Amino acid sequence: MGEQARELREQVRERYAEAAVRASAGAVASCCGGGCSSEMPDLTGGWYDEAERSSLPTEAVLASLGCGNPLAVAELRAGETVLDLGSGGGVDVLLSARRVGPGGKVYGLDMTEEMLALALANAEKAGAANVDFLKGHIEAIPLPANRVDVIISNCVINLSVDKPAVFAEMFRVLKPGGRLGISDVVAEDQLTAGERAERGEYTACIAGALSFAEYREGLAGAGFTGVEITPTHEAAENMHSAIVRATKPHEAVARRELPLVMNSADGGCCG
Repeated sequence: MGEQARELREQVRERYAEAAVRASAGAVASCCGGGCSSEMPDLTGGWYDEAERSSLPTEAVLASLGCGNPLAVAELRAGETVLDLGSGGGVDVLLSARRVGPGGKVYGLDMTEEMLALALANAEKAGAANVDFLKGHIEAIPLPANRVDVIISNCVINLSVDKPAVFAEMFRVLKPGGRLGISDVVAEDQLTAGERAERGEYTACIAGALSFAEYREGLAGAGFTGVEITPTHEAAENMHSAIVRATKPHEAVARRELPLVMNSADGGCCG
């Protein structure tokens, strides 16, 4: 990993560590910095209905930093195993745990010590016995291959400095037939990297966003099929919060997975 990538990853870690500390103290966490200000309420977790929010620990809701509601499209079923990439304060993990029931399992992956501590405390308050929080990067998921049925993520993949590694790792840990239900920020295809950067900081979930075409090509290149990217609302000019769906084919072969495990140690940005 280059020095610039290391610096970006550290900036992301610092931003979300600060957000966790604020939420733990009872203050609303700042969502993605300037790119998710109070003028853009949809990027602060507003896609959860009141019943869902009121049933969770207050600190979990205060730390909600997403750009959508991946659970609305993930179609979780009882008994499934779920992985939340960049699980933060644990909102999506706790809601997923209820949907998969006691026979299911939900993993939350985050790189930030402060967020993990907050998530563990929230899980204890919620009495969630079927969850497990892992420390690590989304470019090197600390789970074996073919482990989970569903991967969810809420406004996190745009923060990674090595998105091909993220896509490869998602493909690796999903079971054949497994699926993605992701909320993320995506740019219109005509925007250059420089134009995206003009619209918001990297840590603000804007500058690092992929275009629609780049997202589709990246997922397809990792082996996913049935890729669908549906914009939901504007995050910045010509940039959108979007729902991303894709599936790992049932006939996925081992040759695609072995090198991904070997390369996963290259690391990356966020969790």
